Amino acid sequence: MIPNETIVALATPSGAGAIAVIRISGKNSILIASLVFQSVSGKDITKQKTHTLHLGYVADGPKIYDQVLLSIFKNPNSYTGEDVVEISCHGSVFIQQQIIQLLLRKGCKMAQPGEFTLRAFLNGKLDLSQAEAVADLISSDNEASHQIAMQQMRGGFSNEIAKLREELLNFASLIELELDFAEEDVEFADRTQFHDLLNRIEFVLKRLIDSFAVGNVIKNGIPIAIVGEPNVGKSTLLNALLNEERAIVSEIAGTTRDTIEDELVIEGIGFRFIDTAGIRETNDVVESIGIKKTFEKIEQAQVVVFLVDSSQLSLFGSQLSVDQLKMEIEQIRNKYPHKTILTIINKKDLISSDMLHMLETQLTTENKQLQTLFISAKNKEGIDELKQTLLSFVNTGALRNNETIITNTRHYDSLLKALEEIQKVKWGLESNLSSDLMAIDIREALYHFGEITGEVTNDELLGNIFANFCIGK
Repeated sequence: MIPNETIVALATPSGAGAIAVIRISGKNSILIASLVFQSVSGKDITKQKTHTLHLGYVADGPKIYDQVLLSIFKNPNSYTGEDVVEISCHGSVFIQQQIIQLLLRKGCKMAQPGEFTLRAFLNGKLDLSQAEAVADLISSDNEASHQIAMQQMRGGFSNEIAKLREELLNFASLIELELDFAEEDVEFADRTQFHDLLNRIEFVLKRLIDSFAVGNVIKNGIPIAIVGEPNVGKSTLLNALLNEERAIVSEIAGTTRDTIEDELVIEGIGFRFIDTAGIRETNDVVESIGIKKTFEKIEQAQVVVFLVDSSQLSLFGSQLSVDQLKMEIEQIRNKYPHKTILTIINKKDLISSDMLHMLETQLTTENKQLQTLFISAKNKEGIDELKQTLLSFVNTGALRNNETIITNTRHYDSLLKALEEIQKVKWGLESNLSSDLMAIDIREALYHFGEITGEVTNDELLGNIFANFCIGK
């Protein structure tokens, strides 16, 4: 980025629409805009106040491109902290391109991905974690991810980190001061208060680190693999959950030969369902590939929905058949010990009420550790209960209480490193370690705090972060 350059880009999504917004930022924004804008009332926009709207035409000499609304935001009261002009034109792709090309000819440079937000960060309008939240806000596709991104963009996470860093910095200054009077053996930092502070920082860091498990799920959605033997109703279940005919349903076993994925938002939380090929022994090459993909998707999933055809159990009608099912469930649990396994008995409409009662008794009442639901995917019975069960797997307490939740892997990594250094300082304090050695660990902790908010940064880090932004933001 060259700070003196004036940049331009389309701020709205590319393609035709009712309107499009073209954004200009830099010290010559208003001057360049004045070269192409003709006010309907004859105003000179270089002399207008900030935060004003002006109706007029974008023209190049006698050639008029469009009637537009021009917005003026003067520094420092703009998104980037620079002079910003936004041109709202009609959404024709041709008009967008013509206006941007005209502005480029008049002295603008094409903005790089994320350059407007990068300038906002460099000009002190946002810290780094808030800037990253802008990208999360743009990509949020459900209520929960939107709520987290908004809280972070408004500075909730930054403020919490900044407060801890400031308190630690104050003690660090006192520790460093002690080094100047080492020969006199004096203590400026109250060790008891310092110990209490380290305990408090450790507690907050652990809470933030623990929140990443929930935050990552909310941000990326919960992957759920629907598995089972052929023809137990996996595709029917997917269609019932999505309330649309997403997967082909047939009485022929092995219809689904590849994985089918789709997303569903339940009470603001995103779930990514994966309908897999039925697991069985087969000589069909294509079906074998599908079954191999099934096991790959199980590895990627956080929740495994094991679907069973209740009518197949009713053919046996004996205690043994249920025990075999329990053994199968236990085998899956042993194979995937870190995954949530939910057993669903499908097609309950095809068995007698006595058989249904027997299955419910033996699979739920006698084995409370088994998470089992009875549904009819075809008739959409039990689907709402299934959705609520899936929702219960997500700890939404922190979200409901508006607590700070970490969703960013970079933040998570910095917090882990900061916690490690804080624990070193705490050990040093309890072991009566010399101030100069403790000061080293304190400086490292402060460094990792600064990495989060951008008080410590470098060009490579900024490049990696803002490369993921879209052009125009």
